[in-house]
Amino acid sequence: MHQVVLSLGGNMGDRLSLLNNARELLTRQMKLERASTIYQTAAWGGNSQGAYLNQVLVLNTALGAEDCLNYIQQIENQLGRQRIMKWGDRTMDIDILYFDDEIINTERLKVPHPYLIDRNFVLVPLAEVLPDFVHPQMGKSSMVLMEECEDSLKVKQWTDLD
Repeated sequence: MHQVVLSLGGNMGDRLSLLNNARELLTRQMKLERASTIYQTAAWGGNSQGAYLNQVLVLNTALGAEDCLNYIQQIENQLGRQRIMKWGDRTMDIDILYFDDEIINTERLKVPHPYLIDRNFVLVPLAEVLPDFVHPQMGKSSMVLMEECEDSLKVKQWTDLD
């Protein structure tokens, strides 16, 4: 079994329902070990408009890294993801942050996720569920990476009053 750490997020449609649907679809092929709190953040990257809901999941899977990516992309498509504009609005985006402690650098897949260390909306929930996990290239824990991150984007726990 492999441990895969995923970041889920979206800013279109019924964001909470889409997160819940993604989690349910993922657990058809993977065993959920931990789930972070759901967080709300402003758009990151410049081409999106609405606020995102984000969550990090830690799962166990028998799938290899490429098969895991294929499965994730099927789920994104099933939930209405359209890849029109880089960092644009989306119903669901699922990124592989870590796959065990492997370093993968193929045309389709880069693990650890190359922007992980630059994004508070990833690091805050990641530090919640895996505070001591050490980034295999940076040699720093999730908690240290979060503390050192220069991203000024506000990340707050989501409530259904938001």
